[in-house]
Amino acid sequence: MKITVAGETREVPEGITVAALIEKEQVETPQYVTVSVNEEFIDASAFDSHELREGDEVEFLYFMGGGR
Repeated sequence: MKITVAGETREVPEGITVAALIEKEQVETPQYVTVSVNEEFIDASAFDSHELREGDEVEFLYFMGGGR
């Protein structure tokens, strides 16, 4: 099936979970990534169970601290 990851179309297995996609995409520091699917945030506790569907749009977001 086809999904969009960070603006690029990817072919992934049917029923792939968010956790499996994180591994497949070799996301750096996966413990700090926030994931949105179709502009809705997915709770980290649901990464193992949330299955992606044809046409989903996935973004990996990293929040950084900083400033003074």
